[in-house]
Amino acid sequence: MRRTIARRLTESKQSVPHYYLTIDVDIAPLSDARRAMNAVLEAEGEKLSLNDLIIKAAAATLRRVPEVNASWMDKEIHYHQVVDISVAVAIDDGLMTPVIRDADRKGVAQIAREVRELAARARDKKLQPEQMTNGTFSISNLGMFGIEEFSAVINPPEGAILAVGTIRKEPVVAGDAIVPGRRMRFTMSCDHRVIDGATGAKFMAALKKALEEPAMMLL
Repeated sequence: MRRTIARRLTESKQSVPHYYLTIDVDIAPLSDARRAMNAVLEAEGEKLSLNDLIIKAAAATLRRVPEVNASWMDKEIHYHQVVDISVAVAIDDGLMTPVIRDADRKGVAQIAREVRELAARARDKKLQPEQMTNGTFSISNLGMFGIEEFSAVINPPEGAILAVGTIRKEPVVAGDAIVPGRRMRFTMSCDHRVIDGATGAKFMAALKKALEEPAMMLL
């Protein structure tokens, strides 16, 4: 496994022209929405993580900016008709990326169930090849480890990967007042062969809007 990871990441950094875009997001609306959803789901024994909502927001944004939902394959750009999100899962001796198929068409509760099931299979090393291949976009979240910001390595042939940091509690300006705020940084690593800077910036602006106005995911 380590040899495979080493080979793929080395190939990625050597052959893929990476560049990076970072946004700083007011995560309070999404965090509050999660709390309200979990209050409803508690009776059913269900629970959403913030990452489940981020997956849904990214999937909805890929539909809004489909130029980012693309891969460099056979010396040309392939635009995907499906939104299949690869989710990085740390295991004892490496990293696996199970895929949430058609994430844009699924509710957050269904995404949460699939993430839990696939992560458990990854840690037990029971993932099938078809469950961890052919993603169209990746998400890597290190927020649970207190990492504020990082840049992830693209998982070829995907055109981009989104790196998610931790929630930071800090003072923010609201109108003329300074109030407590909750912020998160998101950094997208882009393959410049596939995604130009303006296109990547358009995606990140749309993602920021979806995260700060969660109802946008439903449109």
